[in-house]
Amino acid sequence: MPGSISLKAVSYKTPSGVTLFSDLDLSFAPVRTGLIGRNGTGKTTLLKLLLGELAPSAGEIVVSGTLGVLRQAVQRSDASVAEALGCAEPLARLDRLEAGTGSLEDAEVADWLLPAKIETALADVGLPSLALDRPTATLSGGQRTRLSLAALLIEQPDMLLLDEPTNNLDRDGRIAVTELLKRWRGGAIVVSHDRALLREMDAIVELTTIGARTYGGNWDLYQERKAIELAAAEQGLASAERTLGELDRKTQLMRERKAKKDGAGARKAAKGDIPRIMLGGMKMNAENTSGEQAKLGERRRAVASTALAAAKAEVEVLQPMAVKLEPSGLARGTTVLQLDRLTGGPVPERPVIRNLSFAITGPERVAITGPNGSGKTTLLRLITGALVPQSGAVRIARRQALLDQEVSLLDPHQTIRENYLRLNPGDGETTARSALARFMFRADAALKPVGQLSGGEMLRAGLACTIGSGQPPELLILDEPTNHLDIHAIEAVEAGLSAFDGALLVVSHDRDFLEAIGIQREIVLN
Repeated sequence: MPGSISLKAVSYKTPSGVTLFSDLDLSFAPVRTGLIGRNGTGKTTLLKLLLGELAPSAGEIVVSGTLGVLRQAVQRSDASVAEALGCAEPLARLDRLEAGTGSLEDAEVADWLLPAKIETALADVGLPSLALDRPTATLSGGQRTRLSLAALLIEQPDMLLLDEPTNNLDRDGRIAVTELLKRWRGGAIVVSHDRALLREMDAIVELTTIGARTYGGNWDLYQERKAIELAAAEQGLASAERTLGELDRKTQLMRERKAKKDGAGARKAAKGDIPRIMLGGMKMNAENTSGEQAKLGERRRAVASTALAAAKAEVEVLQPMAVKLEPSGLARGTTVLQLDRLTGGPVPERPVIRNLSFAITGPERVAITGPNGSGKTTLLRLITGALVPQSGAVRIARRQALLDQEVSLLDPHQTIRENYLRLNPGDGETTARSALARFMFRADAALKPVGQLSGGEMLRAGLACTIGSGQPPELLILDEPTNHLDIHAIEAVEAGLSAFDGALLVVSHDRDFLEAIGIQREIVLN
């Protein structure tokens, strides 16, 4: 049966008292739906509510059909592949029947098509010929994610719930997930920041702090709608600014007219042209009228100011971040990185990188790609000196910075401002504040401890402390910068890197990200 889910006036409050949803009305039809939203808006919590793992504080959730779930974190385990697929006992049952030791119950429930289903499912997720007795602990994170997808294919639920299914997957793994969803004919709810995957959706649900909104169509159609909303918001902002300006001009004109009229009356009174008995009454009427007009003007201005603030907030939410940076001073002919027959790895006897040579000259933008396990992160560690090469040589620019997946150059116990000043001792307080503001850390936001930042905020802070400084590095190295970021955070990172005029060396499987930051050359490890 087709799966569907409906939420009616659903509210949810965390154990700490934070309200994530309030009176949420939402429905999921038996189509592929992408669920997006900034980190912290409750996407994973919503999936737990749909699965019944959490109970709503109020409202009702109605689920039609069976649900199958792929979680964001696939745990290491000593279980075998067959056990991870949920097929160990059904396969043992078939073995008993073939050996003639099976029971009547075995015969009644046996699924003789199961081996073929397993073979097809493993092939569909890019794991053909995977031994069923192999321990899952020997698989990479990406392989375990694919294995979980295969388990769902065997289970055949009415609706899939996938939480960041392409996280930690290489290009082939991402393609396998995308192709699987292309062929899927049931319903699916997919939490993802992978824009290529979201292009395969039939609808997009955007979760915000004030509720949820459904957009028909895939990611590209959603982007078109958001562009229209931004244009409308900008028009609303311009209109609100005009209204407030017109009110201020009218108020000033009224003040000038009153001052002119009061001056004329004072001159007449001084000449004795107006009887004293009339003078007091005229003054009282004028003061009353002036006071009423002033109060009316204040009310109108308050309304206009509120409308202006709301319009500004709407534009700030919809408008992509734009960044202006200091020039790095990197000349086009300057070599910032040179590798000569580099060989090495964590275990000297088994080098992951062998005889690799390449150079980056001037403000080149180079991507390091390749399947998981091909040595991309190892290569970065060799380049930056975290690992000593077994042979060969590395020559690297003096002014260079590495932003790894943990943004470990930042001290979690220091504030963003303190980290900036520590990493850029030549910059003063004014330069620090200006640099952090360019990356949306304004006023008190710059005083937040790094340990309290989200993944997107932490990477943005890392960019502010490196390429946002008074003297940016000539070479910036990034290792999977978009992992675990929401789309808004990814776009902010893209804006920062697009404004950087130095050289880039980036490890990433995110093709949209690499295209957005203008990668010119790709080095493929295998």
